[in-house]
Amino acid sequence: MPPSEALQMAKEQEFDLVEIAPLAKPPVCKIMDFGKYQYQQSKVEKNNKSKQKRIEMKSIRIGVRTDDHDLEFKKNQAEKFLQKEFKVKVEIILRGREKAYQDLARKNLLDFLKSITSPYKIEQEIKRFPGGFNAIVAPE
Repeated sequence: MPPSEALQMAKEQEFDLVEIAPLAKPPVCKIMDFGKYQYQQSKVEKNNKSKQKRIEMKSIRIGVRTDDHDLEFKKNQAEKFLQKEFKVKVEIILRGREKAYQDLARKNLLDFLKSITSPYKIEQEIKRFPGGFNAIVAPE
């Protein structure tokens, strides 16, 4: 059917002429209420978005001079987060003169990661950032 005739039919029915498949030979069009269609599409997208599984990230900060008991407590926190399916960002913060001992900080962070007993995979390797080092671990 010619486009002008289709437009005439759509206006008579008080609907819109919407092109469905522009690459088809000939192009496919449909007579429908485009505003209603957009509304239904937004409802479907909103519903799909609410059903998506969101992975939250928890953060644990340690320092170069953090004591053994505090490290144990933070290790337990990290294990609890991993068991609850959270990703965990472990940061070691360097202050002042501690920035001169980056190799020690990297070693401390690696030791902390090795002490975690819950099964995990390293999602982001130990990486330098302006305040120190961080790594991201995720549950397996």
